[in-house]
Amino acid sequence: MTDQKPQIENRQDPFDPARATALAATLGTSRTFATGDPLPPFAHHIYFWDAQPPEMLGPDGHPATGSFIPDLGLPRRMWAAGRLVFHRPLLAGIRAERKSIIENVTRKSGRSGPLAFVQIRHDIRQRNALALTETQELVYRADGTTPAAPVPAPTDETVAVNHSCDTTQLFRYSALTFNGHRIHYDADYARNVEGYAGLVVHGPLLAHLLMGLASRQLGNLATFAYRATNPVIAGETFALCWRDGDVWVRGADGRLCMQAQAT
Repeated sequence: MTDQKPQIENRQDPFDPARATALAATLGTSRTFATGDPLPPFAHHIYFWDAQPPEMLGPDGHPATGSFIPDLGLPRRMWAAGRLVFHRPLLAGIRAERKSIIENVTRKSGRSGPLAFVQIRHDIRQRNALALTETQELVYRADGTTPAAPVPAPTDETVAVNHSCDTTQLFRYSALTFNGHRIHYDADYARNVEGYAGLVVHGPLLAHLLMGLASRQLGNLATFAYRATNPVIAGETFALCWRDGDVWVRGADGRLCMQAQAT
């Protein structure tokens, strides 16, 4: 069953260069940004905050559904997938406008129980020109459901970079993206309420790292599409892998955690 609602949200942000500099430090580099500098791909995720007071948050720390995103009666939120089309570089220190529209809400019944998929399109403009089109897919599930069984990741990469996200990096990335989801900083909640093995590495952070790897191979990106398949846990050593435009995250036990394609 598919529900359609013409939900539209508009936001503006000055794209403070200091925040981009803080993101670079969080990702392990010492780059400093000034007004007019091109931002790396996915840096826009540290802007356009949805800063809600405590009474407007759900039990997981995210803004409660029922306003822009409809209340679907499914409390557990996961970032499932995304696709980006880069029209021109976004620039630090230049005011940007983002128009967001909910394009589709689809309800399904899977092996783990009822699910709802929310597809959101974001168009970001600077200086009256379209710079980036991003489509996000969020999935909502019921309490007590479990993620799908893991599948093995490819092992035929031509480039592999080992990485591990500690709790400090998760905290700093949550702060920069104003992400209050408790699975990223409350270990007891992550284990006992949502059923994870520990603190969960942000899906967007994994996508961010994969885009960095793809950019080092291709230069400026034209498109990037990704899908999360299994969570990565804080402290786990995982591999960022590349082969001919395919990029993926391989967990410490060989499972596929995220897969993507870059051009």
